[in-house]
Amino acid sequence: MTAKIIDGKATAERIRAQVKEAVDKRKEEGKSIPGLATVLVGENPASKVYVRNKQKACAEVGIQSFGFNLPGDASQEEVEALVRKLNADPAVNGILVQLPLPQHLDEEKVLVSIDLTKDVDGFHPVNIGRLAQKGREPVFVPCTPAGCMVLLEEAGVQIAGANAVVLGRSNIVGMPVALLLVKANATVTIVHSRTKNLPEVVREADILISAIGQPEFVKKEWVKPGAYVIDVGINQVEDATAKRGYRLVGDVAFDEVSEVAAAITPVPGGVGPMTIAMLLKNTLHAAELTDPA
Repeated sequence: MTAKIIDGKATAERIRAQVKEAVDKRKEEGKSIPGLATVLVGENPASKVYVRNKQKACAEVGIQSFGFNLPGDASQEEVEALVRKLNADPAVNGILVQLPLPQHLDEEKVLVSIDLTKDVDGFHPVNIGRLAQKGREPVFVPCTPAGCMVLLEEAGVQIAGANAVVLGRSNIVGMPVALLLVKANATVTIVHSRTKNLPEVVREADILISAIGQPEFVKKEWVKPGAYVIDVGINQVEDATAKRGYRLVGDVAFDEVSEVAAAITPVPGGVGPMTIAMLLKNTLHAAELTDPA
């Protein structure tokens, strides 16, 4: 068996085009232009790249972006004061506080301070709480987990009734995507470093979502033939033949797992492009909440 490649790049481009079309329509009708504020605390190089990419993506679809950079030693009150200011700004529909924050800051307090209707990252405890409750719907769903679900739909997988295994339990990906799978009526197992007989448990998965940040950790023998594999990991491994001295790989050993899986996301070009596409979609939704299309 050779796995079907789940093309996240193409899917993300289609979502971006839909967002741009909707934003253009709002402009033609005299409605407000969606606006996204990004808050970056400190000089984390990866975070700076992520924020820059988000701002660039906003420009490409016609969404306004407002960047706010605070020094790494900014106080809790300074960060929360900025968030409160953005909550009150009608030009700002979405607020994204880039994580992780410096260790001296209370991340949860910062996230709680974001207006629920501007929480386009979907990490407000109330949004996560609604995601975890039957019959409740969050205002926003975290972007990467939402992107994973779209890619499963693109692959044509029947989620209801399937055995789904989520490898990793982070607040950003593992836990929210597990909750989304439960909402979609899958039977969900969350596995992690303390799980006994890990390969055997993973091999029971009809749907496997890996988000642990360990390069090529999941091997062919771990994967049930015909499984659908979503690889969230983006890891650098040294490669002297590569121009930059390294190459990017996922959590899954792509070449060998492709021999048994029904469908699999590549790295890069799989989940990564979906994260920003879903952020743009959430920002448009935030604008529609205050100024319906």
